[in-house]
Amino acid sequence: MKDDNEQFPKKDGYVPEEDHTGEEEEIEQSPEPLDDEEKQTENTIEDNSPDPLQDEESMYKLAEQNHLEQELPAGDLIEHTDDSSSIEEKENNYHVTPSAELEEPQEQKQSKGMLFWILPMLIGIIIGVAIMVSFDTPLFDSSEPTENEQIENNQGTNEPAPDNPSQVLQVDVTTQVTEVVENVSHAVVGVTNIQIQTNFWEQNDGNETGTGSGVVYKTDDNYAYVVTNHHVIEGADAIEVVLSDETTVEANILGSDIFTDLAVLRMDVQHVEGPIEMGTSSSIKVGEPAIAIGNPLGHMFSGTVTFGVISSKERTIPVDLNQDGYPDWQADVIQTDAAINPGNSGGALINIHGQLIGINSMKINEAAVEGIGFAIPIDTARPIIEELEQTGTVTRAYLGVEVYSLEEVPQVEWNRTLQLPQDVVGGVYVWRVDQLSPAEQGGLKRLDVITELDGHEIHDTIDLRKILYQEKNVGDELHVIFYRDGQLQQTTITLGTQP
Repeated sequence: MKDDNEQFPKKDGYVPEEDHTGEEEEIEQSPEPLDDEEKQTENTIEDNSPDPLQDEESMYKLAEQNHLEQELPAGDLIEHTDDSSSIEEKENNYHVTPSAELEEPQEQKQSKGMLFWILPMLIGIIIGVAIMVSFDTPLFDSSEPTENEQIENNQGTNEPAPDNPSQVLQVDVTTQVTEVVENVSHAVVGVTNIQIQTNFWEQNDGNETGTGSGVVYKTDDNYAYVVTNHHVIEGADAIEVVLSDETTVEANILGSDIFTDLAVLRMDVQHVEGPIEMGTSSSIKVGEPAIAIGNPLGHMFSGTVTFGVISSKERTIPVDLNQDGYPDWQADVIQTDAAINPGNSGGALINIHGQLIGINSMKINEAAVEGIGFAIPIDTARPIIEELEQTGTVTRAYLGVEVYSLEEVPQVEWNRTLQLPQDVVGGVYVWRVDQLSPAEQGGLKRLDVITELDGHEIHDTIDLRKILYQEKNVGDELHVIFYRDGQLQQTTITLGTQP
């Protein structure tokens, strides 16, 4: 018998530990002591003891927990084997491995876990590098050259590399436009149309009925000459010119022409800085810069500058001169997308060199249209300006008839009143013949229908005026073919001068 103070054998798989004050309680408590009747020998285990396999699993768990708290001495081996049991009796015999061996499965488990995510990552990196090398792609790409590269590039040209070439280009263009505007803006003036109106007490009041723009194109010792549009000064009883410094000067109308929409003014040269440089419109190119300067919407916005390009060198625009809804003339103009608004009429259209290439005249005034403005080419305007300055009028060949296009007449009147054949598709009919005019002397009468002039077919009034005003001069003969009462006739008329 063992000493009464000796503890009873502990549960299978228990590993003795040293007593540590303050540590946590033991995870598993030892079983209560057995009764004397149930005691057996010290190294035997009852037949109804727990399954050794389950005890072995618990033993491994307990060993792992104990390993975290303290390290077991190397080679510490506990065996609890029944001498009478054979090695083959695994149910009654078991063996506890040293602590070092207990730690090995956990280390292997951790190593396998690290290999589980490190190995795929390494494989992925290797594959990625191989792909990048195969396509000759640098790992780090930079679109901007380094400072050293910029220095090397500049050594070849001996010029500093700009930080932003596009920005430098924009600054250059803007600076050129600014300089041009500064040099020519003094030559662009405002024009005020003043008309005398009589009030209820029969007093005459001068009222501003319209404003526009003009360009000083010539100066001499006494006078400055301004070109503007005919429709700007039409019906004016007095004209005032507002200079760029807001000085107001009275001006006289030397002459105007309704067909070219040009007018010439003359004023005192005292306050004028100088004229604009005249250019040429024959050498302009589509797409080249164009600058429009004027006074849109009145003098409040005087000196407004808009910038665009030449959209077309030659456009033929029908013009309604008498506001009857039918075109009376075709104007040959320059098209630009530089904004031309009401009040810009008569202003300057200049090129990038500051030369006058056109007189702003009109725009298409529709809600759905933007950026379509027109200017009278300076090559067309120059001879008209000189003639207005010298004589006050434009001398053109004179026929002496008031005509209208056949398209303005209902088709039923073509047959019933004019008695025209079915093969007549166009022409002009004579509504009035001036007394003592070349037309009256040539035998033309009211309701005659002119279909041909000098071998050119006439479809409307525009065709007739183009031949008279652009191809004929005073004193020239004009061969006319016309219908009277359905009969084809012809005559030759000597053109004269408008009285």
